[in-house]
Amino acid sequence: MSENKKETLGFQTEVKQMLHLMVHSLYSNREIFLRELVSNASDAIDKLRFAALDNPALLKQDPHPSIRIGVDEQKQLITISDDGIGMTRSEVIEHLGTIAKSGTKEFFAHLSGDQQKDAQLIGQFGVGFYSAFIVADKVTVITRKAGDPADAATMWESSGEGEFTVENTTRDHFGTDVILSIKSEDRDLVSKYRIRNILQKYSDHISTSILMGKDEYKEDKLIETGEWEAVNQGSAIWARPKSEITEDQYKEFFHHLSHDSSDPLCWTHNKVEGRNEYIQLLYVPSTVPYDLWDRESVHGLKLYVKRVFIMDDSSKLLPRYLRFIRGVIDSEDLPLNVSREILQQTRDLRVIRDGTTKRVLSMLEDLAANRAADYDKFWAMFGNVLKEGLGEDPSNKDRIAKLLRFVSTSSEGKPSVTLEGYISRMKTGQNSVYYVTGETTEAAAKSPLLELFRKKDIEVLLLSGPIDEWMTQFMTEFDGKQLVNIAKGDLDLGELSDAEEKEEKAKVQTEYQPLVERFKESLGDEVEDVRMTLRLTDSPACIVTDPNALNPAFVRMMRAAGQDVPDPKPILELNPNNPLVSRLKESGAFSGEWAKLLLEQAQLMAGEQLKDPAGFVKRMNQMLLDTAKDGATIN
Repeated sequence: MSENKKETLGFQTEVKQMLHLMVHSLYSNREIFLRELVSNASDAIDKLRFAALDNPALLKQDPHPSIRIGVDEQKQLITISDDGIGMTRSEVIEHLGTIAKSGTKEFFAHLSGDQQKDAQLIGQFGVGFYSAFIVADKVTVITRKAGDPADAATMWESSGEGEFTVENTTRDHFGTDVILSIKSEDRDLVSKYRIRNILQKYSDHISTSILMGKDEYKEDKLIETGEWEAVNQGSAIWARPKSEITEDQYKEFFHHLSHDSSDPLCWTHNKVEGRNEYIQLLYVPSTVPYDLWDRESVHGLKLYVKRVFIMDDSSKLLPRYLRFIRGVIDSEDLPLNVSREILQQTRDLRVIRDGTTKRVLSMLEDLAANRAADYDKFWAMFGNVLKEGLGEDPSNKDRIAKLLRFVSTSSEGKPSVTLEGYISRMKTGQNSVYYVTGETTEAAAKSPLLELFRKKDIEVLLLSGPIDEWMTQFMTEFDGKQLVNIAKGDLDLGELSDAEEKEEKAKVQTEYQPLVERFKESLGDEVEDVRMTLRLTDSPACIVTDPNALNPAFVRMMRAAGQDVPDPKPILELNPNNPLVSRLKESGAFSGEWAKLLLEQAQLMAGEQLKDPAGFVKRMNQMLLDTAKDGATIN
């Protein structure tokens, strides 16, 4: 059959399936069609520029090829035209009748060395092209191969129902026109204003100029001037050398990107080369996003491929604990599958994710080392989010741990203590990093468990809230030092305890054993154990938990998340040096009510909720009454 004749051909079986998928389920956003077609047009122009390296005459007629978007509201047509490489009749049949064969793969096969690096190619024509049928009931393609005569152009046409026609036609200039006859239900898209907005959303940073017809108001009427004007910026700030970008320009781009009027706290701009080439432009905001704690929300980071917007789902580009980051990743060679909305979970994507994570951590490390006041601001806003990384990102746990800031018994209520700093101040003979938890740092600072540590001048970290409780499940040591919760297990200060203290502890355990047994009998299943302790200097009692048990605060957090977690039974520790405890050892002084009262007091001091607050009040009132009856003075 002669190429000059019109012929009707059937789509490849896979294409039929693709068309059905495209139209009915694949693309959730119908605006995507324009992004795909503009991307293909840019791809064709990039191919032309590369071909012109060997044949400069290809660009002689038009040294600045462009993409033009036409909107005919009367005929309900949208036209995407480019001055790119174009296609022959045989290429049209092959590439628009089969899946993912635009010639890009074949084009790469002919490249080697630096040529491949210099070829700026975008995507695979042939997959994204079919997205046109989401909004069009007929698609017409008129294309002419660069270097071919005007009458060697080809027209391809299809309604997307299994067949297409191909015939010879003419085109004054090489390149391609894609003409969409828009479905009646999608005719709201046939608007110059709407199309401009879509282009600015998805294709603003394509380096090739995207042109639309210029309109002017004359005599209160909007008329076409016959001139073209660019609707995209035509340059991507992140693709420019850092030396050419001012600080104000970085800030302005952040405002544009994040819709945040505040200046960013810091940023980093890097080009990564090697097996995977990509550019990072990453910002730390100076204000807290309103949806920071909505872990299901889409946050910040945008992905581009060759300056074409692909997605803004940062979960695929950064771990969730870095969800406060705003910015852009622009990949040169990231593979895409049938939809640019659905990235393949490939090694390439993992490499970008890992590299970007490390870059963010490096930025924060630099901020902490060189701009302490700004890092304090960062920590106040995003510190609790960063802590999540200890459980989410084991490979970077040590780096994250170094970025943590704590309140301690030595920091005067300020979160200024680092783990490295704590270790540098550890006393001779101290082998552990000690911490205590509470509902707030203020509550933790008032814990009776700190009494002995204050006496010995041992620094203790004051942790607070459910996130800190969660964090300690994953951070059990740092730099070879164990992190020890002073509310867990029997207190063993190792070399920090002298021989006299160890001897006294053994003596107390023997002397007070009868009282311990009375407490155990009275409290029964309410406690795991009762024992004497020297960790207290003033308070009569405190509660601790078994080393293997979950912290009560962590249990509450898990329950709030819908988990069925049993209550850990407390261990009641009594202070033999407290007058009340000493008095209870005497004959006739002990009663079960006293045992319950001391347990409840210890629970309140630990920030726990009492199971029977009314019973506690009744018991306390009765004790006060009995004391008053005995004639004792109540101070």
